Formats: sequence, C-alpha cells, structure tokens
Amino acid sequence: MPFYLFQWSEELEQHLADHGVTADEFEEVVCNPDHVLKSRTTGRPIAAGETSNGKYLMCVFEPLDDMAVIPVTAYEPDEE
Repeated sequence: MPFYLFQWSEELEQHLADHGVTADEFEEVVCNPDHVLKSRTTGRPIAAGETSNGKYLMCVFEPLDDMAVIPVTAYEPDEE
C-alpha cells in the first residue's frame, strides 16, 4: 500500500464534494487502488478502486514527487 502526502486546498475539497467525493475517500482509493491507469487526455495517473463504504471511484492526481500528490478530481465511473 503506497503512502502519499496530499496537498489539499479548500477549492480542491469543494471540487470533490461537487462530485460527491470526500477527501478521505480520495485518499483511501489513491493509497490502496485496485489498479492505476493513465489519463488519455492529460497523462496523469488515475487510481481506481472501492472505498470502505462501497463506492467505486476514479481518482485523478498529479504526482509532485515519490511521496506527495496534488488531487485533481474524482468521480464514479457512471458519472461521466
């Protein structure tokens, strides 16, 4: 299970909330993904996985280095 430091801002947390995702859910999936994909449009990594409450999420993030990431967005696959 990877460990990351997340660089959160109020705007990022609100953006996730607009998609029905909490910061805790985002961190849970990114730190314990079922698999990691690469965005076809941006090349950013997308962690895909299920939260402990059963929500399946796609979490897009920007790696800063081996330990820190900036959350970008998250969504449930059927949301697109």
